[in-house]
Amino acid sequence: MSAKEAGGYFPAGRSMLHRVHAERAVGLFYGQRALCIGALSPLNYVGTSEHTAAKATPFKRLAHTASWFEAVMLGPRAEADEVLAAVHKMHQRVRGTLPEQAGPHPAGTLYDAFDPALMLWTIAVMMDSAERFFDLLVRPLRVEEREALWQDYICFGELFGMPREVAPGSYPAFRAYYEGFLAGPDVWLTDDARHTGRAVAFEIPMASNMRPLKAVHDLIMLGSLPPRVRELYGLRWTPAHSLAFKSLTRALRGARRAMPRSGAQGSNAYFFDSVARTEAWRIAHGHATVRLPGADDDGDISSTSAPALSKSPAP
Repeated sequence: MSAKEAGGYFPAGRSMLHRVHAERAVGLFYGQRALCIGALSPLNYVGTSEHTAAKATPFKRLAHTASWFEAVMLGPRAEADEVLAAVHKMHQRVRGTLPEQAGPHPAGTLYDAFDPALMLWTIAVMMDSAERFFDLLVRPLRVEEREALWQDYICFGELFGMPREVAPGSYPAFRAYYEGFLAGPDVWLTDDARHTGRAVAFEIPMASNMRPLKAVHDLIMLGSLPPRVRELYGLRWTPAHSLAFKSLTRALRGARRAMPRSGAQGSNAYFFDSVARTEAWRIAHGHATVRLPGADDDGDISSTSAPALSKSPAP
């Protein structure tokens, strides 16, 4: 049964958010990028980090969150409501103070999962990442489609408790807010956020049959990041990277046009489950789930830096 038939919050054929997130290429990438950029807000990052029971399994948590968001974005309303209730219950526990100064935020600064400004930043990085990967891997969105996507994201935020009045009212206003935040003084990476955000973006566990694609994955992720984000994370970006990135994304857009809809669109549950299983396999075999990011001394993400965590093949 389709989301439309089941009365989903974002019906197929009528919702731009559904149209964008139904693309498997968007669903596979946007969450990692959103977490990487989202970590630039110390209050968001510390609040999440201090209240998670899954520090040892960050990719299981990422896969679980991605599946929940997919249920709200693409699924029937009953399934979405179960997710929303569970997330609301979790968020009730996310409240505290910064244990130490984080950039412009002094020790003792209050954070709260229901803080409208923090909720807006969470929605903003999701919106920007989904938009970015649709542009890169499917086709450039039209002006009216960007506006429709942002309006749907405001509704998405409201479902999780974000007050509508905190959100910029139009896509241009959203873009001004987002770019202003990234260029402003409030962004800051704690040491833990720098390590975790970089690892989430570039160290995703891949099963052995998927591992040859890791270099492709890493280049797409690296090229998708705004210049200031790469700078803050210490990620090197060269003319050679830029040329390879443009060639790769152009080829992937061409391949997408040749794919049948059934192959290009739909749930990414299989891939989310694969990530969680591979992480579990690594842990069971005594390997840290997040190792130091695959970077050389110059901060360059190597195009050949597939994880070499074990001599035994991963599942």
